[in-house]
Amino acid sequence: MFDKIADKSRDILYMNPGMHLESNRELLIENCRRIEEYNEVFMRLISGGLCIQIWGNGLKAYDFKTKGLIIRGKISQIEFIERNGRSNAQSAEGER
Repeated sequence: MFDKIADKSRDILYMNPGMHLESNRELLIENCRRIEEYNEVFMRLISGGLCIQIWGNGLKAYDFKTKGLIIRGKISQIEFIERNGRSNAQSAEGER
């Protein structure tokens, strides 16, 4: 029951991640809370109840302070991992 209430409140408060992809060169992620790992070929982000993993070449992050994130570069793969109530200190590492 608590999960249903939490999901509805996230929807109402717009806390779930929103994404807009332009070709494979730019990705806008709304409500990005944290960048866990970042280099030019891999990024791991936390947004709402998701861990978002992005692979590509020449990846760069822009405009993080607006609670959104713009990623530019050649994006080759995006993976979504549900966090299922994990604390913020835990990452989704090793859950493939």
